Amino acid sequence: MATNDNAVALLKADHRKVEELFEAFEKARTEDRKKALVEQICTELMVHATIEEEVFYPACKGKIEDEDLLDEAYVEHDGAKVLIAELLQGSPSHEFYDAKVKVLSEMIKHHVKEEEMRSEGLFAEARDAGVDLDDLGERLKTRKAQLLAKFKEAGKLPPPQTRSFTGHKLSQSEPVVAQ
Repeated sequence: MATNDNAVALLKADHRKVEELFEAFEKARTEDRKKALVEQICTELMVHATIEEEVFYPACKGKIEDEDLLDEAYVEHDGAKVLIAELLQGSPSHEFYDAKVKVLSEMIKHHVKEEEMRSEGLFAEARDAGVDLDDLGERLKTRKAQLLAKFKEAGKLPPPQTRSFTGHKLSQSEPVVAQ
């Protein structure tokens, strides 16, 4: 029987918290409030992605039916990390800041939907495969507390590290002007 502290319940609680933070950002009117909310959103997402990548996804590997879901989840996380890095180095006064938050929100909504789908989502696949969700919940909770303490002590988030994006450097391009 599932408890409120099992892995799926904890990860879903994280999803709901981030959804609320994105909603609060939509209503925010001052740059200070927007900046504070983005820092919270980025912290929550970085911790959540890390515990999924270090604990939950490895526990599912080799057990779930549709392993493509794991590869897709890693790539979705990496796409979010690129925007997180941009937002952490940006400011609400920068061009595209609000647009980046909006796109990040949409990416996360898609990712959450993929994980939470009732029958073929990653969480359902883990449950159906007999993954020990109670044990995983304890491990996720412990790792999450460690990460939050580490980030608080450091006073900032570390730069996001990607797993699936390799071998290139991003650069800013000049706008193309039609002749």
